[in-house]
Amino acid sequence: MFTGIIAAVGRITHVQALEQGLRLTVEAPDLDLEDVAIGDSIAHGGVCLTVIEKAGSRYKVDVSRETLACTVGLEGLNEINLEKALRLVDRLGGHLVSGHVDGVGEVIRFAPRGESHELVIRVPQALAKYVAQKGSLAVDGVSLTVNRVVDGVAGTDVSINLIPHTVAVTTLRRLVAGHRVNLEIDLIARYVERMRAAEASVERTA
Repeated sequence: MFTGIIAAVGRITHVQALEQGLRLTVEAPDLDLEDVAIGDSIAHGGVCLTVIEKAGSRYKVDVSRETLACTVGLEGLNEINLEKALRLVDRLGGHLVSGHVDGVGEVIRFAPRGESHELVIRVPQALAKYVAQKGSLAVDGVSLTVNRVVDGVAGTDVSINLIPHTVAVTTLRRLVAGHRVNLEIDLIARYVERMRAAEASVERTA
């Protein structure tokens, strides 16, 4: 589990092709790796990956084909948001994030608004029902609060306000219209939907 509070921005420095995916080398000089062991989890742009090798400020992770098919940002030599797995004694500064991406959204607008920035993302239709005003949404691993949800003919647009600190310390500062981002819906919303679907199924068969 994670919180969506980014600890550092690292960089993918090498991509090795595997038979069933990719092996990434990540350089993370600003991330404390002292307590990271082989087999531990780190979120990369919102994607939970397992450390398989570590040396100094570098480590390696494997990414399966399935993960590559439903995420973005792991195929090239990119900067990437990093967060170590949550410990039970840690503060939950953002919201509960599993590191399992639910879908990919498209940036419609990213522009200054006063001292902050407005980020507008078009979310996939299948995820729209899980996104609510004042609710939580993880974007490339960053825990954000939804300001406004607008359902339209072209899709559902989600407006988010980014404070200067978030822009400064995450890769979100590089977003432009057309950019694709990893999205993870709120964990609680997912379970509520499942319970409602199960209850409706019972009612239909009663």
